[in-house]
Amino acid sequence: MADTAVHDAVAEHDDHGHATSTGLSNNKLAMWLFLGSECLLFGGLISTYMLYRGRHTANLGPDQVWDIPFTSASSFVLLMSSLTMVLAVTAAKRKDDRNTNLWLTVTAILGSLFVAGQVYEFTSFYREGLGYTTSLFSSSFYTLTGFHGVHVSIGVIMLLATVGMILKNRIPGDKAEVVELVGLYWHFVDIVWILIFTLVYLIPA
Repeated sequence: MADTAVHDAVAEHDDHGHATSTGLSNNKLAMWLFLGSECLLFGGLISTYMLYRGRHTANLGPDQVWDIPFTSASSFVLLMSSLTMVLAVTAAKRKDDRNTNLWLTVTAILGSLFVAGQVYEFTSFYREGLGYTTSLFSSSFYTLTGFHGVHVSIGVIMLLATVGMILKNRIPGDKAEVVELVGLYWHFVDIVWILIFTLVYLIPA
């Protein structure tokens, strides 16, 4: 009986990737370590913005340039993408490739809409005279939000690449785990935006 249990456990680990002493697969552990380093990076960027957000000219500060309704709508789009990502992971665990690809694609579309909204917002700010080097406030703002936008763009590429690999049946290992790893990254990006949106847009300078 004991030998059978050990054999089953080894077989399960082979199906889902090598397990670590934490009970997580090596892939999941690597993703969590990566996200931990990203937390430190965004923590530094957010701290820098909070330090410099009051260093601006009288007519080009947060109160003069923010469009809260537009940014709120854009944020809602990104948050809804977390829901579609959950649906994609759920479908992947059911081995439902069709719905997995559907929800991954919808998530990518929502993420792309968010990035497009951010580009529009940056363009509007620039036309109002808020360039990257206008003040310490603008430099720290563009660096923080732009860096997050790059992360969202990378996430969109990961989503579409996963869809392509599923269609061609080229995903190595456990397909559900791969989708789950992409989901972890995507949820991280969404959570970071909630923090950025609250500190940058909602809390007065």
